[in-house]
Amino acid sequence: MATLRDIKRRIASVRSTQQITKAMKMVAAAKLRKAQERLYKARPYAYQIAQVLGHVAARVDRSAHPLLADREPDRIGYVVVTGDRGLCGSFNTNILRHAHEELDAVRAEAVGLITVGRKAVQHFDKLDVPVLGRYMNFFNDLEFSHAMAIASLIRNKFLDHELDHIYVIYNEFKSAVQQRIVVEQILPIVPELPEKEKHPGEYLFEPSPQAILDPLLDRYLNVRVWRILLESYAAEQGARMTAMEAATENAEEMIHNLILHYNKARQASITKEIIEIVSGAEALKT
Repeated sequence: MATLRDIKRRIASVRSTQQITKAMKMVAAAKLRKAQERLYKARPYAYQIAQVLGHVAARVDRSAHPLLADREPDRIGYVVVTGDRGLCGSFNTNILRHAHEELDAVRAEAVGLITVGRKAVQHFDKLDVPVLGRYMNFFNDLEFSHAMAIASLIRNKFLDHELDHIYVIYNEFKSAVQQRIVVEQILPIVPELPEKEKHPGEYLFEPSPQAILDPLLDRYLNVRVWRILLESYAAEQGARMTAMEAATENAEEMIHNLILHYNKARQASITKEIIEIVSGAEALKT
């Protein structure tokens, strides 16, 4: 049975842990606010560039550009996006589990992976899966250049016919307490014409639609990867803040239960001492 000293030591230990989780929650909340600001600025731009691409691509032959050309998916690529750090609940494990479900659905020899985030890199490096690119330890200083580097690798693997279809698996940010796992095809690019333009009128392009399409597709791919990274980072901070808040509340409940246990044990110890004193006094009388 635990002694009073053991219980006091455990209470102190849990209180120390609670201070850490409370501090981590506050840090995650501050990072989440900044991540949300960047994401909310990027989303409208990503949406509008997709709209422009839809207008232009509707007026050219899709087979005329390699990034638009659909082909038989003999070899499929997955970009798996996790965080660089843990202590964020099931954020990383859910992504990795979903990635394995996707991998199990295709032939092992027909898969190529690009891992983004230290958790994904460390996980898949232990497995017998071909990893074509690794990116990690940059989310705390996330810049557009990181998205350009990943987009460049994806583009090159597709254009070199190393991969025929490429999908991204990531957490989409919904709110601080809600994330949604998304699997999106990123290549070949499938432009969507806005609903109001299902029957478009005549447009004049200067220069030609083909000349506009080349730089537009590159920009679109860069921006799409950038938005995905921002979505994942904001979702990670939201998950970490929620996890640390739950840990802080659990620590508070544990401290409350330990204090009750300590008081009961202390009361039992005092009662035992009183009984021993009374018993001794009674023995002296007889």
